[in-house]
Amino acid sequence: MTNGRNKYQSRENRSRVRHVLMTEWDPIGVNGIPEAADEYDSYVGTVYVMLMDHRASAKTLAAYLFDTATNYIGLSASKELAGRCQTAATTLVRLRPEFETH
Repeated sequence: MTNGRNKYQSRENRSRVRHVLMTEWDPIGVNGIPEAADEYDSYVGTVYVMLMDHRASAKTLAAYLFDTATNYIGLSASKELAGRCQTAATTLVRLRPEFETH
């Protein structure tokens, strides 16, 4: 167990983070393309640790997602991208209480 969390529940929670990144964040628009289902997997662990271990706020998570999209994925900054980052971050923070109950 990591920080008191059951490893199986942690996997399920990470799967839910993956889903949020794919459906709400999806900066390159690959949701629905089966071959790209793992496109954002390299960010799931970091987001989950930020959310659960560091107790990151939606603002902090949104900033991380925006930085990732613009500086690592290479997208141009835009209001739409910032909005997607904020939406995904808000959803993730709302999931935290559910993640904590397991």
